[in-house]
Amino acid sequence: MRKLLLPFIFFLLISFSSKAQNSDYWQQHVDYDMEIHMQEQSYRYNGEMEITYHNNSPENLDKIYFHLYFNAFQPGSMMDHRLATISDPDTRMMENLGTEENPKLKSRIALLKENEIGYQKIKTLTFNGEPVKYRVSGTILEVELPSVLKAKEKGTIKMDWEAQIPEQIRRSGRNSKDGIEFSMTQWYPKIAHFDTQGWHLDEYVAREFVAPFGNYDIKIHIAPRYIVGASGVLQNPLEVNGYSAEAKPRLERGKSVWHFKAENILDFAWAADDNFIVDSTKTKNNTTIYAVYQNRDPGFNGNWEKALNYAKEFFEYSDEHFGAYPWPTYSIIQGGDGGMEYGTATLVTGGRSLESLVNVIFHEVAHSWYQQMFGINETYEEWFDEGFTSYMETLGMQVVFEKKDQLPSNPSQEAYDSYFKLVKSNMEEPASLLADYYDTNYAYSNQAYRKGQVLAVQLGYIIGDENLRKTFLEFYNKWKFKHPNANDFKRVAEKISGINLKWYFNLMINTTRYIDYGIEKINGNDFLIKNNSNFAMPIDLLVEYTDGEKELFYIPLREMRGQKPEENLIEYKGVKRTLLEDWFWTKPTYSISFQKPVKKITIDPTKRLADINSEDNQWVQ
Repeated sequence: MRKLLLPFIFFLLISFSSKAQNSDYWQQHVDYDMEIHMQEQSYRYNGEMEITYHNNSPENLDKIYFHLYFNAFQPGSMMDHRLATISDPDTRMMENLGTEENPKLKSRIALLKENEIGYQKIKTLTFNGEPVKYRVSGTILEVELPSVLKAKEKGTIKMDWEAQIPEQIRRSGRNSKDGIEFSMTQWYPKIAHFDTQGWHLDEYVAREFVAPFGNYDIKIHIAPRYIVGASGVLQNPLEVNGYSAEAKPRLERGKSVWHFKAENILDFAWAADDNFIVDSTKTKNNTTIYAVYQNRDPGFNGNWEKALNYAKEFFEYSDEHFGAYPWPTYSIIQGGDGGMEYGTATLVTGGRSLESLVNVIFHEVAHSWYQQMFGINETYEEWFDEGFTSYMETLGMQVVFEKKDQLPSNPSQEAYDSYFKLVKSNMEEPASLLADYYDTNYAYSNQAYRKGQVLAVQLGYIIGDENLRKTFLEFYNKWKFKHPNANDFKRVAEKISGINLKWYFNLMINTTRYIDYGIEKINGNDFLIKNNSNFAMPIDLLVEYTDGEKELFYIPLREMRGQKPEENLIEYKGVKRTLLEDWFWTKPTYSISFQKPVKKITIDPTKRLADINSEDNQWVQ
């Protein structure tokens, strides 16, 4: 356990209102000042909040909306009905009322008793000192402003509310399966996101989130037996248990007061348990990483201690390859029902093998880039969030955990295999679909996590791995602390590579088309490359002649309006590359003749091309 430093001066170096490339770019900002009074025995709390909402938009606002996420955990909610009707519901959220042989699954939400449901009830609400009219509909609070909040101005909202913490069913709640008493995520009335598309008013049904960047000043009054892990920086480590050996806890009316601050984050999360212990380490870039977990047996504790050191290495790897982590702290907290990302923190379940624990931590840490640092809208570009995070996680597992010296050209083969199964299942839906609207959880998961990862790796196949690396870093430089979308990433990749990518992103995201190429011998040294589907791609063709010499033939796609540079991959070292005439997407075949007898021809030996049928991707004499 190490003494907590308070490096908030670091934030002076961060530009919280940095301008985007376009002079007319804007984004909203919100400051939360909250005081929370826990009633531990009844699993309720009272909250007081003052919000400063910065309307940086060009529009005058007569309404402001909030999310009341706890309201989803009530019988009859949209989340409850979704569980009852989707063909493959999340098993964590279901209760088996039958037997193992004859299961009868029912939504756990439907079974909640009155003292087990979640709710957030507004007691008082004012805007700039005046009472307001408001309406609650499911998990959305609609607030009618007594006076317009004009463009480029700010307003003050004051709110008192009471909440009941639901049984832990999805992400947040009390008494998780791990035995964590309080997993406090999506726990406060949270201002909805407003941008050029208007208000984002997604009912809390299952998926993830979007929010404006904000500053948080949070005080949690809780019984002194609890230790709290949270987003941000603890302001009073000497007044609470757990974070300092020199602490002399100070009580107010019998409660410990945990005071946290965080700046420029999307959400604030915390967890509390009376059996938590705290460990920490520091990266080369002076990020303090905390591990907050239950004190159990030596094996369990040992896994967390090892995982913390792996997390440090992963932060350092990501700092170098994806841009420096910009906040002073990160907390890995045991809680929730799996793993979920929040501002400078994650909640993960702890009863895992070391590899599983490290894997989920790497994934949630990677979300600090994709989604937390870039404010990605997870409700409709879930692949951009989850897929790119999975790409980072996969690299981290191979470099940091497995300690591989030489990575394969395609480090994400497992993701490719899952994507191929999705295509062949006939359950695939376009990745542009709103996240909540997928017909199956299977399609959502493989689309968001796997196809999104494939999109990133295959982009390297199109523009070159070195250009892909530069793209990630340049995207970080241009878009951190903003709200970019996939097109913004595409534009960075186009500028770095000089290659047009409109066709690629359109087909990958907006359609369920797939790639399928094959090789056919015509006669002698004449061959035909065939596009057996309706998704055209550039082609790397490695030829091995009968005399042992190798040659790489590169066939760009005309729509690229450019060429991939030569790559220094192990498959191509010492191999001459020959540039051929570009191929049209309107032409299904491409003829090629060789000057010498051929022994073997392989389409993309790096296996980055997501060809669903690789059996005809090689011709052997």
